[in-house]
Amino acid sequence: MPHLLHLDSSIGPASGPGASRSREITATFAREWQAAAGAGATVTHRDLVADPLPHLLDPDLHWAPALRPEGSTPDPGAEALQARLLEELLAADVLLVGAPLYNYSLPSTLKVWLDNVHVPGTTTPFPGHEAQPLAGRTAVVVTSRGGTYDPGTPTADWDHAVPPLQIVLGDAFGMDVRVITTSATLSEHVEALSAGADRARADRAAAHEQAAALAHELAAANL
Repeated sequence: MPHLLHLDSSIGPASGPGASRSREITATFAREWQAAAGAGATVTHRDLVADPLPHLLDPDLHWAPALRPEGSTPDPGAEALQARLLEELLAADVLLVGAPLYNYSLPSTLKVWLDNVHVPGTTTPFPGHEAQPLAGRTAVVVTSRGGTYDPGTPTADWDHAVPPLQIVLGDAFGMDVRVITTSATLSEHVEALSAGADRARADRAAAHEQAAALAHELAAANL
């Protein structure tokens, strides 16, 4: 049965005034994916804001058990939580990540999740431990940005949210990373940025359409 792991990391609400753009669009994808995938499809939704993860504080947990230093004794609770996060990820046919751009980077809650699941020897290859269990699966990244970071503009390389996700999920895990982007989201709420409101509305509509179409494409691929 196809399974979706859905992560949200926006501090904004899912609906109503000031609703989070990334949450809106991940919800569209999840709804359309589950409908297209059929009655047997399942979704695990982890809200990294409502249920934040503790920071990874033991360097031994960065490694697969076989690669840890001799005599390492990670905290059992932290190890059990990491094992649960890895189990959720490895069970997913499709990974859906809501990743708003905060201060030009990832939300800290999402970074903590990455720190727990980027484990050499478990999710990414390491010499002598070459398995890459997520290779070929799809990760859908929905990113929302208050400003604009278009190619050829002075701010083109200021987005440091999507590139780390492409490195970890794509290069390290071997996943097929698809990105859905909305920009100028602050233009509808900040008077000084209101000139971008038309761009924001167009991006929003296009992102919902892209999310729905991609959800149906990926659901069909997993049937």
